[in-house]
Amino acid sequence: MSYKQHTDQVNQLIQSYKGTWNGINAESVARMRLQNRFQTGLDIARYTAKIMREDMAAYDADAANYTQSLGCWHGFIGQQKLISIKKHFGSTKRRYLYLSGWMVAALRSEFGPLPDQSMHEKTSVSALIAELYTFLRQADARELGMIFRDLDAARAAGDKAKAQALLDTVNNYQTHVVPIIADIDAGFGNAEATYLLAKQMIEAGACCIQIENQVSDEKQCGHQDGKVTVPHEDFLAKIRAVRYAFLELGIDDGVIVARTDSLGAGLTRQIAVSNAPGDLGDKYNSFLDCEEIDPATARNGDVIINRNGKLLRPKRLPSNLFQFREGTGADRCVLDCVTALENGADLLWIETEKPHIEQIASMVDKIRDVFPNAKLVYNNSPSFNWTLNFRQQVYDAYAAAGKDVSAYDRTKLMSVDYDATELAIEADERIRTFQRDAAKRAGIFHHLITLPTYHTAALSTDNLAKEYFGEAGMLGYVLGVQRQEIRQGIACVKHQNMSGSDIGDDHKEYFAGEAALKAGGVHNTMNQF
Repeated sequence: MSYKQHTDQVNQLIQSYKGTWNGINAESVARMRLQNRFQTGLDIARYTAKIMREDMAAYDADAANYTQSLGCWHGFIGQQKLISIKKHFGSTKRRYLYLSGWMVAALRSEFGPLPDQSMHEKTSVSALIAELYTFLRQADARELGMIFRDLDAARAAGDKAKAQALLDTVNNYQTHVVPIIADIDAGFGNAEATYLLAKQMIEAGACCIQIENQVSDEKQCGHQDGKVTVPHEDFLAKIRAVRYAFLELGIDDGVIVARTDSLGAGLTRQIAVSNAPGDLGDKYNSFLDCEEIDPATARNGDVIINRNGKLLRPKRLPSNLFQFREGTGADRCVLDCVTALENGADLLWIETEKPHIEQIASMVDKIRDVFPNAKLVYNNSPSFNWTLNFRQQVYDAYAAAGKDVSAYDRTKLMSVDYDATELAIEADERIRTFQRDAAKRAGIFHHLITLPTYHTAALSTDNLAKEYFGEAGMLGYVLGVQRQEIRQGIACVKHQNMSGSDIGDDHKEYFAGEAALKAGGVHNTMNQF
């Protein structure tokens, strides 16, 4: 509904109460409604699921239409990202938020900082989704509130053209609310536990849930050692649990991202159930590292597999886990991805140990032989040393082409001594175009950085502490923070406004009229900015 339609509707309602509601201003109600467009998390999930589906179709038509996000651990961080995106690009189109399980564990647990091993409170995930959307909705309310103030000023000045332009802006307003890709880890338990948590996450606003194929109680960060995967049927049960949660809540186009950690996971806890040669369980077991045995040498507790008439014993480690054969990770990833897509997943996530386009593409090409429109979400992880990786990739390309690389030491390419060299400049260019190139070559629909603000918060705090507690004193804050906020137009320089003070003043005026005691008067120091 437009601004005028809201106003007219409320006016009719007020009149129907025959004078008892005359203290209510219809235009103020219209403004409050428009400032609070989304009433529930499910409203948000429906709205953002539609956006994701449209973006996926746009990517299928043209790989240049890839999407991006940055990881969040607090509502304010997510809000500022979207405010910045609107400020610099004028639109939030194809820009999302990522809710990182790593950052929830490290920064949101009541136990204190924890590793990414699903030890934190699982409800903190859905709580963060709700928090992120609370902050994004307030960003809407704040921005629209400032537009309404400009509208009042234009009307008071008799500037009808400006007033109409502002009304057009309101009626065509683009919200800060965008899709969140939310990390549910390995589901925090069995399929029922996964379903219950997925429901909470969807009710908080999640339209997209990412789930991985590790065991729930031994889950590791994708870039750590010791990862243990589960047989496909266990993982597919959790994918179905998430789909049931979406469908129960009426989010029929909810998005599921199936993540495989098989590339770096060499262990499994279980031997898959197999009822016939070549079935899914048999395929999973075919990757196990086994040794042929004589039945007479079988030991108590041995697991024995009959493969093509031969009795094989999977190698069991002291941890009671079984190991896969070395070099099978890529093939297992392909099987994981094809199987997930065959059973209701929408997007894929292949966790890799380095950002190498051809490595990713070599797996995606095989997946696309079965599903031509298979699409990936890819972790542009801070766990990678991007500078070193890409300098080594360029070094290897130079060497393969017969180019002289004697001026470089491949093991020391991170050195600042190489920063101005041809090799380093080319590596930086490859980093700059990585997302674009990978979207085109490797089927990556969505690029995200999991932990960006964890690192930016640490870096900026270190720089401020060094200056403020050193010789610069207060000038360290003024030069490094406040003056930059003013000159770069960072909205938070007016922190009272950002916290909702002006929204509160507007409400006070709605409720009490001229008697309202407002905070934003002439003596408010925010007027200095």
